[in-house]
Amino acid sequence: MANINLLPWREELRKEQTKQFVSMMGLALLLTASILVLIHINVAGMISHQNGRNAILEKEIKQLDIELQKIQGLEDTKSKLLSRMEIIQSLQQKRPQIVHLFDEIVKTIPEGLHITGIKQAADNVTITGVAESNGRVSAYMRNIDASDWMTNPRLQVIESTRKDGRGSKFILIAQQSAPKTDKENAEEL
Repeated sequence: MANINLLPWREELRKEQTKQFVSMMGLALLLTASILVLIHINVAGMISHQNGRNAILEKEIKQLDIELQKIQGLEDTKSKLLSRMEIIQSLQQKRPQIVHLFDEIVKTIPEGLHITGIKQAADNVTITGVAESNGRVSAYMRNIDASDWMTNPRLQVIESTRKDGRGSKFILIAQQSAPKTDKENAEEL
């Protein structure tokens, strides 16, 4: 039999297989690296896109905050205007009341009673005067109680000015009121 040396052939086959293995490994590494780069680029693009969307949302939020501040300013202005309107309406409604109050003071004064001063603080009317007797002051209080424009008379001070007890200085406090309107009377029913 002939001597055949198979060693170099096997060695060449091993070298060839090693070369193929190294080239396959290189290709696999290159492919892996390219996939990783593509993934990185894709993720970076997604992050950039999301950052752009976030920037747009932040810009819109800032604009909405400015709009909300304007709306809040308008709401404050509206509430101030409404409160002013209510004050003006209440003043308009109360304007004729002083005329009615003075008319009612004149109508309720009984004979023998003289008023020396009238002061008003809010709805309280303080009346000072001189009466011939305590009975006249009582009659005046009953007249005030029956009045449409004054209520709740309270005698604060009454003192006799003469020795015989016939003549008294008094201080009386009553509350100013307005008669009920037809609407208020209908609501009570």
